[in-house]
Amino acid sequence: MAVRGRPPLRSSMETGDNTIKDIWQYSHNAGQEFDPDGMNQVVDWKRTVRKETGPHDRFSLGSSLMGESPVVRDEVQSRTFKRKSTNFSIQKSLQLLDEAVGTPTPLLRSAKKTPLKHSTYMPRPFPSGSKFDVSSTLGATPGRSTMVSPGSMTNLSMPSGFGENTLNSSVPFTPLRGPSALEALGVGDVTTTNVALLLEEDPGLTASSGLYGDFLQALKAHPSEHQVFDLVASYTTLCTDQVTLLKKLLNRATPGQNKFSKTLGVLNLLDQEKNTWTLLGSLYKDRLETELKGDEEAMMVDQLGKHQSEKQIISSLYDRDETTRQCQLVIDWLERIAAEELENYYDKVEFFSDQSVAWENTLHTLQNRSAGMPSGLERPVVTEMDPDAPIRQRRPLADLDREDEVRLLKYMFAYVRAGQLDEAQRLCAKCGQAWRAATLEGWRLHHDPNYDNLGPGGEVAPIEGNPYRDVWKTVCWRMAQEEHFQLYERATYAALSGNLRELLPACETWEDYLWAYMKIMVDMRVEQELRVSSTADRALSELPAGYWDRVFTTEAVFQELQASANESVQAEAKEHFHLIQKYLILGDVDVVVDEMYEWTKNANSRPPHHLVRFMAHLVLFLRTIGRCTKDELCVAILEAYVHDLIEEKHTHLVATYVAALPQDLQVEWYARFLEGIHDREARQGCLELAEQAGLDIPRITKLVVENIRTKDAGEFSIDTDAALEAATSEEDRYKIEAIDWLVFDPSQRGEAMRQANAVMRTFLAMKKHSAAREVFNKIPPGSIDVIYKNWQMQTGTSALPAENDNAVREYLCIQAYLDAHDSFNDWFEHYHNSKPTKPALHQGASFTEKIAFEHRERQYETEVGRWNHTLMLQTKTTVDRIYNVLLFVDGGWMVDQREESQTDESRSHQMALLRQLCLPTMCFLLHTVLHKTTQYKECLQLADIIASDQHGLYRVFRKDELQKLLQLLRDSSIALLDKNMDPLGYDIK
Repeated sequence: MAVRGRPPLRSSMETGDNTIKDIWQYSHNAGQEFDPDGMNQVVDWKRTVRKETGPHDRFSLGSSLMGESPVVRDEVQSRTFKRKSTNFSIQKSLQLLDEAVGTPTPLLRSAKKTPLKHSTYMPRPFPSGSKFDVSSTLGATPGRSTMVSPGSMTNLSMPSGFGENTLNSSVPFTPLRGPSALEALGVGDVTTTNVALLLEEDPGLTASSGLYGDFLQALKAHPSEHQVFDLVASYTTLCTDQVTLLKKLLNRATPGQNKFSKTLGVLNLLDQEKNTWTLLGSLYKDRLETELKGDEEAMMVDQLGKHQSEKQIISSLYDRDETTRQCQLVIDWLERIAAEELENYYDKVEFFSDQSVAWENTLHTLQNRSAGMPSGLERPVVTEMDPDAPIRQRRPLADLDREDEVRLLKYMFAYVRAGQLDEAQRLCAKCGQAWRAATLEGWRLHHDPNYDNLGPGGEVAPIEGNPYRDVWKTVCWRMAQEEHFQLYERATYAALSGNLRELLPACETWEDYLWAYMKIMVDMRVEQELRVSSTADRALSELPAGYWDRVFTTEAVFQELQASANESVQAEAKEHFHLIQKYLILGDVDVVVDEMYEWTKNANSRPPHHLVRFMAHLVLFLRTIGRCTKDELCVAILEAYVHDLIEEKHTHLVATYVAALPQDLQVEWYARFLEGIHDREARQGCLELAEQAGLDIPRITKLVVENIRTKDAGEFSIDTDAALEAATSEEDRYKIEAIDWLVFDPSQRGEAMRQANAVMRTFLAMKKHSAAREVFNKIPPGSIDVIYKNWQMQTGTSALPAENDNAVREYLCIQAYLDAHDSFNDWFEHYHNSKPTKPALHQGASFTEKIAFEHRERQYETEVGRWNHTLMLQTKTTVDRIYNVLLFVDGGWMVDQREESQTDESRSHQMALLRQLCLPTMCFLLHTVLHKTTQYKECLQLADIIASDQHGLYRVFRKDELQKLLQLLRDSSIALLDKNMDPLGYDIK
């Protein structure tokens, strides 16, 4: 800021210390081709020369552009520096730079938020290796950085108004933000990246997807209960790294890119999650430690009648009063949030002044007037320079000083809001207002360390704090109520004196309001304790009447926030993370779980995936410390997270979180997950993960197959009118592949056989013999031996239980049927399609053609003989295999030999229906084979077998099928009569 009317005190522009100017000049040099590397060297050389030839001003023009540029003043401008024209020149230079290197202007540059430092604005040529290298645009995806010790989160301290502030955390202070949310996210440059990240449809969502795996790794790295707060610290670190990356993404976003809209939402979500983990670790470590310490009233008795300083009294208060101590932890947490945001504060006083002279323009005006020189100002200003002059004389400062004063007071309040009173004092002293820094010193609690004992060698230690702190506080209260003071000045002294009414107008966000209420509540508790326990020689002065008007509790504070007159604060109080933070502060875990459960069950507004991830890990944390009482609701929240992991295809994470569910739900959810895994190697990997997580693999794989084979399955029925063979659909293929889940583990071979039998029964009923054969082939050869060996290893006996024995018998029945059916298909193919064709001789054939015909006829007879031989063999094989089905040993085909303890009625019904479908079909196929091969006598013998009570095959025939069979037997009898044999196949004598 240059002083109007006299040589400016800040002359960096006049002395030529302007890097932008150097770049602009270089880019306009028409005599050479633009060379970015060469420009780097020239700019660095000129800066070195300026440093060697003379001091340059610390005022950085780039820093003045950090955030929102100051409003252009309408008064007479400096002779050497016109802000408006300079601002225009800078933007023009930046535009020329962008055009020169062919790079787009970054969003935050156009918003005047990024500091114009050499490392930031210097154009970088792309390496020849890849034209898509954007390593200067993004930072590396945050990895699993070193875990932060939770100890820093829970160091108890004096309240920021009464002692040193040790705890910090993270939620931004909105009043200090720049003009827009995106502009407030400016962070430093980035060094490495992956170009694929920028090419994603939503880079923010892609970049943050790694958090799911990172949280799992952190969970596995801290498995024991005593590491629970190290785990919370690692969660905080992971969120912090991710927030940093997303800020860098947004920092480099091109204006108008809609694909970054979700990135901003994810950033805000993860920032709030980071804050919540910090709060959680701080509060619950203190609460658990308090429970372990137990009752310490005996220690308090020792302090009765003993002289104590104010600092000792309040230290004792914090030691014994859990509520006050935890409220102070919340204050420390909120102040750290503001402190982190303060790093990107856009309106820093250092950007506008580097002089240690207060009100320099007013001073210069008064000096000019006393010397009889024209000052350039016609309006009256103060005539004296003491701190009280503007109030006492009712006159203003010079306009530039008034702007600087407002900026200073706002920045000073920002430091107070961030719990950095020392920095606020440093700022005041730096700006030439040491008197104002002194007014902030009176908050310290008085303590004389020499009262009890002296130091080594009788050395007297310095006395701490303000012995008249009560008087100072009363004065601060009055200053906060002084209407002539600026808003942020009144708010600063209101925060120090406990004046809530004057503090709230300077607050805007939910965090600001919570900080204000908590700070006042702790302040009142401290003052109450001092007045009860003080051992000072004098009576403490009474605080203003309005100080004790309202005494708050933690519950009352949140009621005030919920009913705030500020509509934005009301809206923020209903946000997910603010509700969680509220109940964590209140210590009401049950309500937290209730709220989270309701969010997961709201089908119309399902919470974001990252919020569900946080809720699941919060539930796991509460379980670990023994604070989770509503187990059913906690399980539902974990189920919601497992659902999200399955939906988002995080296959390597599902097993660990499923293991946190009750056993029945473990089986249900992991089976549901495995249904969507189709690749064989992926299936093997998922089973290995399940084994590592301790899941019940046999039950899970069994349920997977049952779910798949019963999906969209109607009532089991047979269709006798269907074609002999039906085609295999994609749904059938899905059921066939499901059997693979049970063949990975040899110990499950028995279950694999039972499930394969169930699938094959369905396919046989639908006459899908090819599909049934594929299922049969899924069972590895030798599985029956494996089943016997497994059972013998388990029990020491080779006699299988009825369930396994019946499954093996059913498997052999189906094998016999499929072999018979395949053999008939081979016979049918050979009989109808492989028979040689008899050669024909056309009339008028020549001698040569007749000779060739005779040769073909001899060849035909040979082939016919070979065909007949093959037909005879195939016929014998087919007849034998069909009889294997019809005359299946020990009770018949698809009939259990042993009775199970728990009979499966559905299975028994299906097997009975299959006997009605398949056995008559086998009889008809057998008659066809025998009749076509002129074995008519054997055809009639089939009637004896069917009518036999030993096998009872006639019982499975329907009336129409018996009629059809009799018709076929009649045809065979007629054929026998044609051969001069009796109707039953005996020779006629």
